Amino acid sequence: MSLPPRRPPAGSAPLPPGTRGIEQALAGSQALASLVQRMRESEGRLACVRPLLPPPMRAHVKAGPLDDEGWTLLATNPAVSAKLRQMLPTLQNRLQHSGFDGRAVRVKLLSPG
Repeated sequence: MSLPPRRPPAGSAPLPPGTRGIEQALAGSQALASLVQRMRESEGRLACVRPLLPPPMRAHVKAGPLDDEGWTLLATNPAVSAKLRQMLPTLQNRLQHSGFDGRAVRVKLLSPG
């Protein structure tokens, strides 16, 4: 089943002839579809653990890559990174009790800039 062509939003330039829209590209590529699925799962994992984070810390934590070895939480500063590392057992427990697989949770510090 193919998607009907979509009209570009008002005020945007039409796509050049022969160019596929993002929805068509995602639907036509197994690799891109897999990437989108992993991105959605990563965001879902963050939504699952976000209530456990202290409110002032929530804006400083981002969902990172999800791969076969684990899932990465990205911290915007060293203090948040340290606190996340302390919380790892609690976060992993929440994920497992919420139906996510038992992949390891990693914490990485986002580099400035």
